[in-house]
Formats: sequence, structure tokens, C-alpha cells
Amino acid sequence: MNNKAIKKLALSAMFIAIGFLLPFLTGQSPEIGKALLPMHIPVFLCALICGWQYGLAVGAVLPLMRSLILSTPPLYPMAIEMTFELAAYGLISGFIYGKASKKCLVSLYLAMLAAMLGGRIVLGISEVILLGICGNTFAFSTFISGAVTTAIPGIILQLILIPAIMLALGKTGIIDFHARAEKQTA
Repeated sequence: MNNKAIKKLALSAMFIAIGFLLPFLTGQSPEIGKALLPMHIPVFLCALICGWQYGLAVGAVLPLMRSLILSTPPLYPMAIEMTFELAAYGLISGFIYGKASKKCLVSLYLAMLAAMLGGRIVLGISEVILLGICGNTFAFSTFISGAVTTAIPGIILQLILIPAIMLALGKTGIIDFHARAEKQTA
């Protein structure tokens, strides 16, 4: 294993730890957690900094691990749904951002918005399947209320906080990130 892989693995473990602890800031309140989406932030950061493979893994592990250790979120259906959703966030944001030729705010926002849309689609599909297994019906209006309307504060928080963190890391030279795409010199 090379040094880059070890560094990414260590950073991924740190992002899991952050994702494990951040919900404590919401007082373990499910309502506040659903609004602020604290576990989404480290998944995004991991995918953007380490790559889609690591973001996918952190997104898949975090909700299940937290549910099995702390019983929050409840394993069925919430932690299982969140596993698919956060894994999709990590995969989509890391993949799109990784393919961007310029590591700047534009590519960051494109990756984040695509992941938010894709992750919510995956969440909806997983809800349909998981609720169908138990013979429950899926109400689209309830999904929109929970996955979109209730989550607006968390979406806004992510769209402000994650670029701010990336800019700070870019200014310190820890990662290659700039506010704007830098012009090529001929």
C-alpha cells in the first residue's frame, strides 16, 4: 500500500469519526438531525478530498455503524435508507468532482448538486423497496416533505460550509482547490 492510499484511508477513518460525532451537536434530536443532515457533511468532504471510492465506503459504513452502536438512526428503515443515500452522495460527488479538470467552486457545486439530486433519488428508491418488503405503501408527498422540504436547512448548510472548508484547505495548500478556475498560461 502506498503513502497516498494510507493517507486516504486515515482521512476516511477521520471522516467516519466526525460523522459519528456530529449528530451529537444536534442533541440527538431526530427532527433537528433530519433538518441539518450532520452525517452528510463528512461524506461529502471525504468524497471530494479522497475520491469517490472512499466517499462511497464512508457513506455506506457511517449510518449502519452509528445505528448498530448507538441505535440512532433506527436500523430499519432509516439507517438502511441512509446507507444507500450517503453511499450515493459519496459516489456521485467524488466521481464528478474527480473528473473535473479544474478544482474550483464551479466544479464543487456541480458535484454537490448532482449528488444531492442523485442521493435523494436513491433514497426514494430504497424507501419504496424497504417499505414494500413490509407491505407498507410509499407516499410520494411524504417523501418530498422528508427528503426535500425538511432538509432545506441542511442543504443550505452544506452549500455554505463545504465550499468554505474546501477554500480554507485550498488556501493552506493541503488540497488543490481555488475559488475560480485558474487561467491557462501559454
